[in-house]
Formats: sequence, structure tokens, C-alpha cells
Amino acid sequence: MTTDAPLIAILDDEPEIRRLLASALEDAGFRTASFARATEFEAGLRRMTPDACLIDLGLPDRDGLALVHRLATQSGTTVIIISGRAQVQDRVTGLELGADDYVIKPFDPAEVVARIRARLRKPAREAARGSQSARFAGWTADFDRYALTAPDGTDTPMSHAESELLRIFLDSPRRLITRAQMLEQVGGTAGDSFDRAMDVRVSRLRTKLGEDPKNPRLIKTIYGAGYIFLSEVAWE
Repeated sequence: MTTDAPLIAILDDEPEIRRLLASALEDAGFRTASFARATEFEAGLRRMTPDACLIDLGLPDRDGLALVHRLATQSGTTVIIISGRAQVQDRVTGLELGADDYVIKPFDPAEVVARIRARLRKPAREAARGSQSARFAGWTADFDRYALTAPDGTDTPMSHAESELLRIFLDSPRRLITRAQMLEQVGGTAGDSFDRAMDVRVSRLRTKLGEDPKNPRLIKTIYGAGYIFLSEVAWE
């Protein structure tokens, strides 16, 4: 394993889960750092910058969902929830708070490895093409900083998931983007929980763009089909 291999942080209070994930990921060529408590994990983040984080929600010392939300909105890293909470509402809440994916225990370690690989391929493709900021309708989206700059100069942070969604729109302006295309690009799992979480992400992105929810100017809903981004886009 090379020292420049992607680093995956694992936060789970079950030792066997940590060992299982670390073994599968290291066999696949990743580096890993494992933590049993949120306090240890947060201390670790001061020393390292993981490429992705696997977060259990049932932590002994911290609300896992609050930690997921903070990571998603402040760090820009890929966040995947690993949880035994299998209810649709749990999955929706996790995705709404900014998680990029949600894996239910018990799981196949190979599936987790595949999902991480799919997530990390996207930033690599984006870096290869060079353009990491875009201008549209007076706004600037900076994908390096995960930030939106309003026409008046005000900065607003984006979560990794919001940034990913906005890039989908900016890559295909004035074209219908179906739910199936969104599913393919963000790597979600088909079903009601994904659809509801995606609707919430669109709503939050509209709010950050100052949209009137009853008459949005930039992100138009085509009922039963998907969405259209209505502005011209200039990549920089």
C-alpha cells in the first residue's frame, strides 16, 4: 500500500465492525484510521484529512447525526453512514443532513468498498478536468472551498452533497435532469428515501440561492420527470 493511497476514517464503537471494515479496505488498497469514540475521531481529524469517513450513528459519547451534519457542512469530505437503523425515516434524515450514502448493518464489506470507490472517482474526474468554480446568474460556486458567493459578495458554505448536486445542474444547464440520472451520478440507492432526500437537497440548495419556493428562477421542477437548471453557466 502506498502512502498516497486514499485514507478512510472509520468511526464505530463495535471492535469487530472496525476490524471488518479496515481489513476489507486495506485489502482493496486504501489506508485506514479507526476510532471507537467521537472524541477520538475529532482529535484524529486535527492530525489528518481523510478522503472519506464511515460513521456509525449509535455512538457512546456523541449524537452521530450531529457529527455527520458537521462533517458534511464544514469539512467537504465524503461521509457515508454505517448504521443498524433501517427505517426509511432514519435513512432520509441521514441523507438530508448531508451524508453522501447510507449503508445498513449487517452489510457486505465488498459493497462498502465499492461505494467508496464510486464516491472517490468523482473528485478525481473533477480534478482532472481542471474547472473547480463556475459563474451563473451573478453567483459563483467554488467547489474547492465548498462555497457559494452571492451577487452581493456574501459567502454561504455548501455540504459535500449539496456541492455534488449543484455540479450536476451546472454541468447540464437548460436540460432536463431526471431522477434516474441523479441516481446514477450521486450513487444513491433507488427508492422513496433517496427521492425524498434528493427533494430536500434541492430545496436547501434553492434556499441558499435565494429562490422563491413558489416561483424558482434557477432550479425548475418538471413534475414527474426531474429538474431543469435555467441559467447559463461559465466554468473557470
